[in-house]
Amino acid sequence: MSAAGRRREVSRRLVLGAGAAFGSMSMASGPLTWMSTTGLGPGPNLPEVAELTPFLDPLPTPSRATPVQVDGIHQLIIPLMNATARLHAQLPPTRLWTYGGTVPGPTIEVRRGWRLRVTWTNNLRGTVPLTAVEAANTNSPWNAPGRSGALPRPDVAALTPWAAAHVHGALTGANSDGWPENVLAPGESQLSEYPNDQPASMLLYHDHAMAVTRWNVFAGLAGSYVIRDDEEDSLGLPRGDAEIPLFVCDRNFDTTADGRLTGDLLHKVTLVNDMGWMRAHTGPFTLVNGVVWPYKDVPARWHRLRLTNAANTRQYHFRLVDEHGETVPLHLIGTDGGLLSEPVQLSDGIVLASAERADILVDFGPYRGQRLELVNVETNPDPGPWPHVMEFRVRPSRVSDPFRLPRTLSRSFTRVTQVPGDSPPDRLVVLTPMGPTQALLWEMARIATPPGPLPADGIIQLAEADGSMTTYERRSVAFGDPAQFTVTAGGWERWRFLHAASSGWPHPMHLHASGFQVLRRERLDLRGFTQIGARGFGTSSPITVAGPGAELPGDTGWKDTVRVQAAELVTVATRFGQPCGKFVYHCHMLEHEDMGMMRHFRVMPPVLRDLEMRDDMGMGDMHG
Repeated sequence: MSAAGRRREVSRRLVLGAGAAFGSMSMASGPLTWMSTTGLGPGPNLPEVAELTPFLDPLPTPSRATPVQVDGIHQLIIPLMNATARLHAQLPPTRLWTYGGTVPGPTIEVRRGWRLRVTWTNNLRGTVPLTAVEAANTNSPWNAPGRSGALPRPDVAALTPWAAAHVHGALTGANSDGWPENVLAPGESQLSEYPNDQPASMLLYHDHAMAVTRWNVFAGLAGSYVIRDDEEDSLGLPRGDAEIPLFVCDRNFDTTADGRLTGDLLHKVTLVNDMGWMRAHTGPFTLVNGVVWPYKDVPARWHRLRLTNAANTRQYHFRLVDEHGETVPLHLIGTDGGLLSEPVQLSDGIVLASAERADILVDFGPYRGQRLELVNVETNPDPGPWPHVMEFRVRPSRVSDPFRLPRTLSRSFTRVTQVPGDSPPDRLVVLTPMGPTQALLWEMARIATPPGPLPADGIIQLAEADGSMTTYERRSVAFGDPAQFTVTAGGWERWRFLHAASSGWPHPMHLHASGFQVLRRERLDLRGFTQIGARGFGTSSPITVAGPGAELPGDTGWKDTVRVQAAELVTVATRFGQPCGKFVYHCHMLEHEDMGMMRHFRVMPPVLRDLEMRDDMGMGDMHG
């Protein structure tokens, strides 16, 4: 075969490796083209109903993208493409932006140690397939179907497809991480390499384009990424049909003048008060694997639920209940970064903020013939008019099930209780309240004494639990400000996130390029934190640690996203790997991320950092 022929064959195998699992291809002539295969089959093409019937549609299983090995490297080509899907049998088709033609995108599955190269190709066309509206007054219903009088944004209506693919939780180099400003125009491609040198876990991939992540993800650009390893295999956990991915998000739909649902995506934000504070988007309809309120027939045996909160903003409190309203026991076996050392029984379900994942075991054996409902009982924000998530229909017949809940899971897992090293770097990030602006990230630096009388904008004092007090000065706040934190590759650091609002939604903080464990949560007395002038904040008296906070079930494992409650200080021990470059961290409420709650840091090899510091002529590290 000629060199050109070999290239064509390799290209065909790559696309088949991705496409045979999750799309269909036309190969009549010319280059390969993609055609969407998503959708639920026959249904209305025009609006017919004002309310949707729960549990009408079966739960789809996301298609799978199988990498093809070429010259020792596993490879995939995943196109970003327009598609339509019926998100509920009673809805007309919905226009979407997708990875590979499905929502969610195909599940990418790899083994630990596989070096995977993915070509993300932007084949999207037209403008974003949603209507973005903003409320004109504080009385607009924020958690109800339809526009409710909110006004369309013409700038969003004209948004063309700029994209940047990011694998959330992947430890990869900066050039493959999906830097938000490195966006793809239609027709362009992003080649990313993922070493997958990390434990078995469920990650997710999604768009990360600067300023438009909230709308690109809302339009459908998200999917799952699964890493397997030998340790996971040895446990004999439920697999195949007994391993159920649950990719959960909330959406809203536009309505006709008489209230019938059109199926068109509606991104609605509303005013919180007369000062112009905007409430981030939450929608009244919960989708699981791209379908509103589905059902799943299951045999009466153990199952493994791979749960992802893929919502833009909404925090879910998932609870599984039986026909009598009693809570069904769940067992947490893994978090964002992989398996725990032992199972944790969840007596009241589990809370997941945006981008958090949970690996859960449940025994359906005692519930033969019952219908169990997964519901959202979260109150901050409340679930709106419908708490439904999905329904499990347990078959009445007995089945043989040899599986038993293991006492020990990951023997390689080590619980980190303090940051290794003599004097690891200590970072403090303040999450400001909504006030004169939307909530922001402040990067702080220790100073010996306040520069003048207090309170002063950007100066805070923190009284620790041990009685010591530290003064901090704000150094950066906007994304465009210079990098303040420089991290040594392979090093450990202590990062602390201080939520300076006395009430309100938690902030799920996500660090790229690292995994971390929660060291502690502490409650804060914020009476000394005050607004200064029209746009500033500072302390008139120190913020005081009032006592330990409540440990969450996921705090005992490896994380890449941590939920920071109002009036809480969360400390994590984070280890950065060898991949170097410039990375971001941010609140994973996508509206917050797009509107200012994102900053960046550098990871450098020790030798380069030492040389940089030496060449600063004794001035020290100007970046961290």
